Amino acid sequence: MRLVGAGAAAAAPLARSPHGAAAQGSGPGAPPPLPHAAHAMGPVGRVTSDAINPTAFLRTWNFADLPPEKRAEYYRETRRPDGSLLREYRLVAVDREIEIAPGVFFPAWTFNGQVPGPTLRATEGDRVRVTFVNEASHPHTIHFHGWHPPEMDGSLPEHQVVPGGQFVYEFDADPFGLHLYHCHAAPLKRHIHKGLYGAFIVDPRGGRPPADELVMVMNGFDTNFDADNEVYAVNTIAHHYTHEPIVVGVGALVRLYVVNVTEFDLVNSLHLHGMFFTVNRTGTTLTGGEVTDTVMLCQGERAILETRFRFPGLFMFHAHQSEFAELGWMGLFEAVGVRRDT
Repeated sequence: MRLVGAGAAAAAPLARSPHGAAAQGSGPGAPPPLPHAAHAMGPVGRVTSDAINPTAFLRTWNFADLPPEKRAEYYRETRRPDGSLLREYRLVAVDREIEIAPGVFFPAWTFNGQVPGPTLRATEGDRVRVTFVNEASHPHTIHFHGWHPPEMDGSLPEHQVVPGGQFVYEFDADPFGLHLYHCHAAPLKRHIHKGLYGAFIVDPRGGRPPADELVMVMNGFDTNFDADNEVYAVNTIAHHYTHEPIVVGVGALVRLYVVNVTEFDLVNSLHLHGMFFTVNRTGTTLTGGEVTDTVMLCQGERAILETRFRFPGLFMFHAHQSEFAELGWMGLFEAVGVRRDT
């Protein structure tokens, strides 16, 4: 049986209990604990939707997961005389029902059929040209964080692209850092919450040190439309990385591009067990900042986190708002390789 909206919130394993935590039984018929999940509470079964593969999403940008001929429909790059690139993208707004937890479906508004939208990546000084096509049922825009002229801002009523219409956004990638893009049509919280957002990475000229790079977009879903999220996740599918831990190498530099687009909650957070990381907020410097094991981000805030796993094994990560973790925002890293004590 397919569950959508209020029915999903009431019947799904992730539904809220009267005390604000994830509903969890202990009697006959209660769900068994998830593998590896020391203090996790997860759903029974697996998400089968093809709207997004959170594991592949981590390391995919500029449509690199598509076959070459298909990729050319959505991304092209041309070398310019100064050595920079013209990067051309095609983003299409589409209404689509997505599965966010086993048997729980959400009526999303998407870029290119997925939530989050495709990760876009450029180098500082590149020219970015985005053809936005609205094949959805409501007027939409795209607002990019970064430097751009006002006519490219996508924020005013006259910037809205009506269903069946299209608009070309064009600007220079500036400044380097971790940014985002999202619809800015009113009501803003509804258009963002429904799924119209994605990460936008601008690399510094010369790049950053080589690393295993992972994009993690923190989001939430209000399944009964009461302006209160019932499901939380990183990269949309609740508890996905509990079922499929993120594999990293012991001793390798790991760089996390963390974006918070959770609506209806003022802040979200990421806590990583067994280690610390360096926080570079917004990624607009080449030097690290605070060294910690928990980072808090407000709505729309971003941070680049860097760390090295010293020991092999499973390491939990989750929001440090316990309710968020119990409602889906929890996962595992699996570090493989030889132990390193420093």
